[in-house]
Amino acid sequence: MNVVRPRRTGHPGYNVVLPREPQTATEARCLVRVSLSAWELDHATGPAELVISELVANAVRHARGPMVRVIVERPTDDQVYLGVVDRAPNALPQQQTPHAEASQGRGLLMVDAFTTRWGYDRLGPARRFWGKRVWALLPAKADSPARQGHHVR
Repeated sequence: MNVVRPRRTGHPGYNVVLPREPQTATEARCLVRVSLSAWELDHATGPAELVISELVANAVRHARGPMVRVIVERPTDDQVYLGVVDRAPNALPQQQTPHAEASQGRGLLMVDAFTTRWGYDRLGPARRFWGKRVWALLPAKADSPARQGHHVR
């Protein structure tokens, strides 16, 4: 059984460790839905579910190890933070423009379109990184559109 752990202090936040498999995207979307509903941010559910699905899909496809950590936080009143931690510190996300016929490669374009910023952090000591956290910030106000093109590392 997976245990969702709430943040103990400060703004609300939740994280859960899940298997690194395609079905994990469904559980991650559920965590996003429940969190946003608790914060009365239902209007942000669609974009947030799409973003977390893409972050999980990238971890499933490109990372290693049996598990990933999914993070949903509200660092400020007007932002939602989504993150996925995996154990592939050198498999860094790269936004690309795929060919028109390509069936993959558009995920980070969508993440960029729905977020104010996104990026990654390598985890562990600089000489021996053990993993990375890919994250995205979404606007939480109903009248705050995402700003495109703000990829941050």
